[in-house]
Amino acid sequence: MTGQLNVDLPDGGKLYRLVAQGTESTVVAEYEPDRERATGYQSEADLEEELLRILESQGYERLSVHTESELVANLRVQLERLNNLKFTDDEWNHFLNEVIASPTAGIEEKTRMIQEDNIQILNRDDGTTKNIRLIDKTHVHANRLQVLHQFEEKSGRRPTRYDVTILVNGLPLVQIELKRRGIAIKEAFNQINRYQRDSFWAGSGLYEYAQIFIISNGTHTKYYSNTTRFKHIQESEGRRIAGRSQKTSDSFEFTSWWADGRNRVIADLEGFARTFLARHTLLNILTQYCVFTVEHDLLVMRPYQIAATERILNRILISEYDVKKLGTPDAGGFVWHTTGSGKTLTSFKTAQLASNMDGVDKVLFVVDRKDLDYQTIKEYERFKKGAVNSNKSTKVLASQLADSEAKIIVTTIQKLSSFIRSNPKHDVYSKHVVLIFDECHRSQFGEMHAAITKHFGNYHLFGFTGTPIFAVNANTGGDPNLRTTEQAFGDCLHSYTVVDAIRDGNVLPFRIGYVDTVRHKEGIRDEQVYGIDAVKALGDSRRVSAVVSYVLDHFDQKTKRQSSYMLKERRVRGFNALFAADSIGMAKQYYAEFQRQQAKRGGDPLKIALIYSFAPNEADPGEQGFIDDEDFDTGGLDRSSRDFLDAAILDYNRMFGDNFSTAPDQFENYYKDLCRRLKNRDLDMAIVVNMLLTGFDATALNTLWVDKSLKQHGLMQAFSRTNRILNSVKTFGNIMCFRDLRQEVDDALALFGDKDAKGTVVLKPYEEYLEAYKEKVSQLLEGFPLGEQIIGEQAQKNFLKLFGSILRLRNILQAFDDFEGDDVLSWRDLQDYQSVYIDLYQQWRGRDESEKEVINDDVVFEAELVKQIEVNIDYILELVKKYHDGHMKDKSILADIDRTIMASPDLRSKKDLIDSFIESLASGKDVQRDWKTYIVRKKQEEFDRIVAEEHLKAGLAGQFIIDCFKKGYVDTDGTGLVSMMPPVSRFAPSNAYEAMKNRVVDRLNQYFDRFVGM
Repeated sequence: MTGQLNVDLPDGGKLYRLVAQGTESTVVAEYEPDRERATGYQSEADLEEELLRILESQGYERLSVHTESELVANLRVQLERLNNLKFTDDEWNHFLNEVIASPTAGIEEKTRMIQEDNIQILNRDDGTTKNIRLIDKTHVHANRLQVLHQFEEKSGRRPTRYDVTILVNGLPLVQIELKRRGIAIKEAFNQINRYQRDSFWAGSGLYEYAQIFIISNGTHTKYYSNTTRFKHIQESEGRRIAGRSQKTSDSFEFTSWWADGRNRVIADLEGFARTFLARHTLLNILTQYCVFTVEHDLLVMRPYQIAATERILNRILISEYDVKKLGTPDAGGFVWHTTGSGKTLTSFKTAQLASNMDGVDKVLFVVDRKDLDYQTIKEYERFKKGAVNSNKSTKVLASQLADSEAKIIVTTIQKLSSFIRSNPKHDVYSKHVVLIFDECHRSQFGEMHAAITKHFGNYHLFGFTGTPIFAVNANTGGDPNLRTTEQAFGDCLHSYTVVDAIRDGNVLPFRIGYVDTVRHKEGIRDEQVYGIDAVKALGDSRRVSAVVSYVLDHFDQKTKRQSSYMLKERRVRGFNALFAADSIGMAKQYYAEFQRQQAKRGGDPLKIALIYSFAPNEADPGEQGFIDDEDFDTGGLDRSSRDFLDAAILDYNRMFGDNFSTAPDQFENYYKDLCRRLKNRDLDMAIVVNMLLTGFDATALNTLWVDKSLKQHGLMQAFSRTNRILNSVKTFGNIMCFRDLRQEVDDALALFGDKDAKGTVVLKPYEEYLEAYKEKVSQLLEGFPLGEQIIGEQAQKNFLKLFGSILRLRNILQAFDDFEGDDVLSWRDLQDYQSVYIDLYQQWRGRDESEKEVINDDVVFEAELVKQIEVNIDYILELVKKYHDGHMKDKSILADIDRTIMASPDLRSKKDLIDSFIESLASGKDVQRDWKTYIVRKKQEEFDRIVAEEHLKAGLAGQFIIDCFKKGYVDTDGTGLVSMMPPVSRFAPSNAYEAMKNRVVDRLNQYFDRFVGM
């Protein structure tokens, strides 16, 4: 049932304001595609025409404009209609040039105008002011949709023609790029990246208002936001366009599928157009289901997140009309979304929209632990600064519950329970309150639930969980009416399982390995006898030593330390890990053994931290597999465990120059700092008991070493620490088990996925990947023998595609222990083929701009995967030292050096530096010391040459480049660059300064790339 208020508009149209919603949801409940499929060939032009026809049938106005002036004129008309006014020419010119097309506004500012500052002030000619809506978020159907195709932008770096643009009130808020069927969808993604680089900023910059991009080849269709990737993982320092740093969406991994309410992907363009591009759906997404974070990220919610949010809001709305449901499970429900699928964003948007509903007085977001309280508030604050009222005590909570201005409150179960005990009577109990429980599988039972339902009257109870409690995995004790999630919260409003998430690419699959550490003696069959000795056997020092040795031997391999990528504006190598121990005693044993073995091995040790606090039943996962809480209270620890932890924290302090301890006012700060360093990849591994195994998210973490009994909830929670999406190098979450958890894994995946979950969640067997790899290598060796030139455009494309697929397979295979002995491609051949690969890529990149796109439309260059098998300058210096120590006679070493440099994208630009150093070698010298002296001298000489030739201000330029090497990139924003530039003559051409600045930036970038890491 849908209710509407109809309002007459001045131009004769009608305005529909939604007051209650039933069947017309943003996400269609179930989509049935047309069973009759066309059979004829469809060109890209035909595909485009079909899309335009569907949009017209859905109420879009088809617009025919071909010039920027016509686009701007249409924008004026549409804003006049939306705001019921007429601009004078002066008013329009002022509003256009100083607000909409302000030269100081980039993508961030324009996104903020759509998402947050959609009402701008117009200064009228008569001295009055008028509010001008760019988009109407209150009355969404007052916005007008138009569709434009083949609009040509001629004033960018080169002429570009955009496929299909959707205008909302004249602003291009949605850009669609099409490729014909049979062409990879990623080509459309690459095309949009080129538009962002070459032309979206051109002219009046209206195309920088694009909020959502859609890419399709007819068969597959995906969408993403204008800042999909920039803040998540910054693989580049930004694109320099017309002297401005532009933020781009560079990672295909963060594109999303659209789906119906049952999570069935709607991939075909026709189905996508009829659902996602339906007027009410698109306008709802643009006005309600986008979040512009304080970090200037635009997040567009995924269909399952929107569906869950709307079903909660509808349940609240329906309950208001049927007061008998308020204060009962019928007024609430729970959302089952797998761990890692973005429950925090869903809960935030739900809380935000619910708090704005008429009649709702408070929204309480309740978490079950202090550390999750801290993390949730931090996440909420990321989505919107100041949106959440946090509290550090029950007294503060009480004052917030009494404050009518505090609409959204994040608190813990413990504080809420304490408040209810201390305040048996309070005004808030009679208020209309929405309570949202995070991780509700843990928080729904016992006295807390009874206290809420007894004291609060007009409440809705909603829960979010990735691992619900069903009848099959419920406890047998306690209140029989409160054993399952459904009994406590009501219906499951929406589900999105781990199978759904992996299928859609929203989380990574798991790669699970088992390492036998305890063997039965021959002739002993009595399981009970083994069970009695199991604890002693698992804690045996010889076993602990063997486990530690295995971890140290395989750490670089499992965490991909041969790979490099950009993380938070700096280049790092590989990922990091957690080590889950079964008890505090075992955690202490492991920490001590890691310290002992690393000291014995020498070299550069792993940075390992230890963290635990008191928790009951720490080694027993219980009937349902829950991981017991660990808070920040170290007072319950015995003296030995606390002293040991203090000593480990002292080691941590020495590593990072900190001053933490187990003292009550310091331990929480230690926890927060440790979390931060794990997320930033400053720390290699943390040894934990229960802490960090639930609720902790770090995209740079890819490996979990498990020597702990895990099952059901705890197993899924712990494993899910590893499978957050980061980049193309991180392809799965790596789980290494030192206990036989095979049955527990199977049971958990069947329970929280579906009966076929095993085949979807866990990667294919090693043998399947190896067989595919061998077949590809055989094709490579046969089709492209080393030493023979690859002639012809198509042959070169075929080589690039084939070698790229080999790199992708190697990326997966290198995580398997057996691969080193099974690799059929020698290191020397790999280097040589990689040299050919890089040569061809640079050859195509070097072509004229008009031809450059030819190869890129067919081939994706695997830059990250090439970098992961390259060697660094330290390896080169080892070869140089070997050459030097052999009295510089073994010329084969020089050939190895040359081959290695040419196989490395990063080292090629440094080849002349290395060659010059080798030529300068003299016998009896210290190679390492001489290299440092040499590189410092060359670095200064080349920088002085840039300063002299570009007439830069020497002192400021010197400080600028020092700061750049500290940051890890050349910073073109801010005042540093401008302040060191020389003045430009007033008689110089108008673009002289811009040209000079671009030239200087180019030279500094080349200089930086040449000397970084040297």
